Amino acid sequence: MTLQQDNNLSFNVLCETRSPKDMQQSVLAAQSQCPNCDGEMHWFAMRATYHREFSVRALLEAAGIECYLPTTQQLKQINGRKLRITTPLIASLIFVHCVKEKLQHFKARVPHLQYMTKREGAKHIPIIVPQKQMDDFIAVTRSYTEQTLFFKPGELNFKCGTRVRLHGGILDGLEGTLMKVTGKRNRRVVIEVEDVIAVAIECTDAQFIEIIQ
Repeated sequence: MTLQQDNNLSFNVLCETRSPKDMQQSVLAAQSQCPNCDGEMHWFAMRATYHREFSVRALLEAAGIECYLPTTQQLKQINGRKLRITTPLIASLIFVHCVKEKLQHFKARVPHLQYMTKREGAKHIPIIVPQKQMDDFIAVTRSYTEQTLFFKPGELNFKCGTRVRLHGGILDGLEGTLMKVTGKRNRRVVIEVEDVIAVAIECTDAQFIEIIQ
């Protein structure tokens, strides 16, 4: 996976030049397409386009909006020296925890932040991630190793697996699906963020696995 970083972009570079009227119209138009503007905090699956993950994260944090950008450390050769560089774990993917209305106002000024959507009837609506899925995804990606595998929506057949809960170890309480994945002999526990991504991990650290299905 080839990833690029651009940590020096200013807020003005990221923001479109819009009049207050244009910004208000953008917010109202997006709200009319999304029925989940309920005034509650949600985790939204989003994309920071054009490799602007770190810049968008900095702007969200500066605005007091919680977000989660999965990252990893990579060794790179730069000017003859090996340096450990922080890079996005999954290109463009960022999760934002916010009240929808506040996020709409922020997004109207930052066009490089876009909703991931799913089809519901005739509409495409923003994807909201349940808190438990988000907690498990954060735990898994923070424990990332080279043995961690990522899958796009639809690549795995979860009906062929067994729902389990891990006990003990650093992923205690994590829930997922124990199943075979392509290219691996042993079964793995797969954590799914529905309609977004699935993560398959080895569970050698767990003291035991409880079947919850």
